[in-house]
Amino acid sequence: METSPAPILVLGVGNLLWADEGFGVRAVEALNQGFAFPGHVTLMDGGTQGLYLLPYVEAARKLILFDAVDYRLAPGTLKVVENDDVPAFLGAHKMSLHQVGFQEVLALASLKGTAPEEMVLIGVQPVELEDYGGSLREAVKAQIRPAVEIALDHLRRWGVAFEPRQSAPAAGERLNPCGVELAAYETLRPGPEAACRVGDDRFLNQRVEKENI
Repeated sequence: METSPAPILVLGVGNLLWADEGFGVRAVEALNQGFAFPGHVTLMDGGTQGLYLLPYVEAARKLILFDAVDYRLAPGTLKVVENDDVPAFLGAHKMSLHQVGFQEVLALASLKGTAPEEMVLIGVQPVELEDYGGSLREAVKAQIRPAVEIALDHLRRWGVAFEPRQSAPAAGERLNPCGVELAAYETLRPGPEAACRVGDDRFLNQRVEKENI
């Protein structure tokens, strides 16, 4: 009797609105745009959902996680961490609330005995986070393709048969609406001169003037 393949979750987490915080989502988005996978492999934009991701993590026997991680390395550095080291690296130098939430997801799954048997964290050291509405910096964006290749290599080792897509994913296969996919996000968003992303200088200048009075 044939057994069903073990379910695999490929998850990108982060916040698209804060520059390099969106690396995880952009990486899984690129993987989905480039390749089609069999039914036991789930690709997901986990955003900043934290504990809401617990059921999906528990359902997976193998997990690949894309994220922006503070490794204390040079900006733009790509680093791979596996298995028991994954929660430790997510919790060592937290950059945002979503990492707190996802560390708790892994801790709860481990406590319940439902954690994936194998975990791979493919993370990049961010260049810039304090840029509301901004996109990935070039050094981080350049690591999307290598990150995807690392994920594909692990999927091959796990016996996953995948195929390059011959056309863009159909509407039902997209991870995000067209308007927030990387190309549209960078093309359609207002420039910094029209939408200040790091604080309104008019407000900041008024505050300085008042403090000097």
